[in-house]
Amino acid sequence: MAVTEIMEASNCRWPDAHRDPHMMARLTLAANRLAGIENVGVPFCMTVEAEAMGAGIDIGSLEGEPNIAVYPMERITDIDRLSRLRPDIGRAKVCVDAVEILHRKAPDAPIFANLTGPVSLATSLLEPLTFYRALINEKEAAHELMKLVVRNLLTFGSALIDAGADLVCIADPSASGELIGKRAFSEFALPYINELLDYFREKFRTPSIVHICGRVQSLGTALSEIETECISIDSVVSIAKLKSLVPSKAAMGNVSTYMMAKGHSESVLKNGRRCLRSGAEILAPACGMSTRTPLKNIKSLSKAVLSQHERD
Repeated sequence: MAVTEIMEASNCRWPDAHRDPHMMARLTLAANRLAGIENVGVPFCMTVEAEAMGAGIDIGSLEGEPNIAVYPMERITDIDRLSRLRPDIGRAKVCVDAVEILHRKAPDAPIFANLTGPVSLATSLLEPLTFYRALINEKEAAHELMKLVVRNLLTFGSALIDAGADLVCIADPSASGELIGKRAFSEFALPYINELLDYFREKFRTPSIVHICGRVQSLGTALSEIETECISIDSVVSIAKLKSLVPSKAAMGNVSTYMMAKGHSESVLKNGRRCLRSGAEILAPACGMSTRTPLKNIKSLSKAVLSQHERD
């Protein structure tokens, strides 16, 4: 939700807010207070863990989030090239410090620890097509990489929770059914996502949200086997379809981010109300938003929730 209007209003802008814990905390808190978003959360990108493990990154700009510039691995077997994630240095520490600040300054707002999903982190360490081929041709080495990825995610997530995060949100867009298929999802995504979720739940009693991109119906029963309280989806799948696939889990989503960026606020409001009527327990954008998304359109999501509460 860190759009440029909120950056300007809070005087906390990208890319500086990626590297300064006070700016990072102020920026997400500004989204909470200016747009009516009910939570706060960090980081704003999916490169913190990869950078800590050895990837070279482009820190981005006012309008673009950080991205991977150099993969630390050339082959699936290059695990020895990876560093151990340390939450006491670099941007990982920035995020931990930002959570501590939010815990003090916004005690009533749920704090999200935003983690990169295991497959998505792996594809930030190794060129994605090389990784996807390894899921077929070099399975043993692929599992070794996934185990290492999970150990580092456990370290980062635990540090964020210790700092005051209330909930873990794992986004794994590279694990979509269209990209890796149901069989590879069941072998290389599901068990490692669940290892993270089970650990955080058992050690910290921390609930979770898992975001999966693409047509989640292609994953079949594997979707219902994710040990999370809530599934978040993008706009290519309806909330009604998600509820039919996993009726026991809360549904999160899924207002089109294109509509959020380009549409009229009234259209966003109507779409948000439609999602809620379809069964969404948490109303949210379908995926990452453009920084040029108008603030009034984000407010329309909050307005949709408030109007639903009034009717209830």
